[in-house]
Amino acid sequence: MITVTLYYSNSCEECEEISKNLDELQQFVAHRLIRIDVKSDAALETAFPETPVLQIGPYQLNSPISRQDIQAALMAARDRASQLQAAGDMSYQKRVENAQKLSGADRFGFWLSNHYMFIFNLLVLFYVGLPFLAPVLMKLALPGPAKAIYTLYSPLCHQLAFRSFFLFGEQFYYPRVLANLSGLISYEKITGQEVINLLAARSFIGNETMGYKVALCQRDVAIYGAILIFGLIFVLARRRIKSLPWYLWIVFGLVPIGIDGFSQLPGLLQNHLPDWIVIRESTPLLRLLTGSMFGFATAWYVYPILHETMLETRRVLIRKMAAFQQG
Repeated sequence: MITVTLYYSNSCEECEEISKNLDELQQFVAHRLIRIDVKSDAALETAFPETPVLQIGPYQLNSPISRQDIQAALMAARDRASQLQAAGDMSYQKRVENAQKLSGADRFGFWLSNHYMFIFNLLVLFYVGLPFLAPVLMKLALPGPAKAIYTLYSPLCHQLAFRSFFLFGEQFYYPRVLANLSGLISYEKITGQEVINLLAARSFIGNETMGYKVALCQRDVAIYGAILIFGLIFVLARRRIKSLPWYLWIVFGLVPIGIDGFSQLPGLLQNHLPDWIVIRESTPLLRLLTGSMFGFATAWYVYPILHETMLETRRVLIRKMAAFQQG
């Protein structure tokens, strides 16, 4: 049987005429009518700013909707369904079967489509916030839980001490001499390492004098902090922000972090490279800036696209749930 969905809002004089025409056309094409008020959900209001809208199978009719339009769409939907069944289209048969049951996955998907940004923001907050708990635990003389956090994040971040923040010490960071930041104690001086040992820099947590290392590097803190900030802005803006064009994401997000990050690589191998190769070390400010640009631009590009996907999912599930409620 063909499913017909009538999307309406408030009082709808045209809807009565549509319903009357559908009743009269039952003798030609058997169908089932589902009524949905678009005011019941923001996803529907976004999808159908002008009502009424009649959806007949894969066909959508917008106001004004005549009897001839409805009959033509009903017949086209019936013929299409017959052809797909005759052809043994498995994807069509699966869609028909799924439409006849309301699963737990459907209910979870409906809930997730409305709360996904809360979940994402909470997860990002946890991800970027937990590394700051590690130095706090070290300061409280709880090295066991602190080292568990360092170990947890070790596969996710290089955790190089000279590219990380420190809490409860003389400085907020201890850059390499190569960074050329005057007025700061260098990582080499505080550790006594004239030649950088990367494994030692990864495992170095800190001490009572210089403080204790955050379990995420400066750039990662900036990336995920910026993602969280955009996520909050996106929610406050009621998800009305349009997606950043992909080329602007590349220009403002990917290119700066790529240049700043990859140009540091020779500095990690400076004793093994010819003299003509430029050796540099980025600064905490540049890492924060490029990391924030990348994180903010990435969230700006991805979140609006994800929102459109969630809206479409929610519209489909609302229609499916209405079919069961009115069945």
